[in-house]
Amino acid sequence: MNVFLTGLLLGGSLIIAIGAQNAYVLKQGLLRSHVFLICLICSMSDAILITIGTTGVGKIVENHPNWLTGITWFGASYLFVFGVMSFKAALGNQTLNTEAARPSHNRTLIISTVLALTFLNPHVYLDTVLLIGSIASPYEGAEQLYFTLGAITASFIWFFSLGYGARLLEPLFNKPTAWKILNMLIGLVMWWIAYQLVNE
Repeated sequence: MNVFLTGLLLGGSLIIAIGAQNAYVLKQGLLRSHVFLICLICSMSDAILITIGTTGVGKIVENHPNWLTGITWFGASYLFVFGVMSFKAALGNQTLNTEAARPSHNRTLIISTVLALTFLNPHVYLDTVLLIGSIASPYEGAEQLYFTLGAITASFIWFFSLGYGARLLEPLFNKPTAWKILNMLIGLVMWWIAYQLVNE
């Protein structure tokens, strides 16, 4: 149980930081647009990466820094474009009511966006594969399994809480001003992360 809690707390501390992925989950949670699917993809993606790290496969990534360099530049470009789209959305008069009246978002587009925000961010590999993997290295057998399950559980708890908990903010986001601020903040987060990626 102690090893499980260690993995749970470590996974939680790494994932709660505001990032592109979390911002997107929050926004889609407010819109109630494919929330379960988005939370599941984010959680399962983390589960795969964490498992790769804790089983020692992370050394492959560590030995191929060129992979992270390519992902960094591609990811930074994607985040820049996503930021532009968020700033453009901030110029509109979006509310929860008007958004709910529109047709459902394209599922394929949403899935591709979630996957891009997840796997095009090199920090994901550094945090899940390398950092969690290195911390898990002293554990063996059952302890390694419990540590891995703890870190994975943190991801599931966080993403589903964020996605479904976002609706508690609905009264606030019935106002266009709140959406303008949220879209501006998302745009700034995307651009800030892109800037950090290319300047590290």
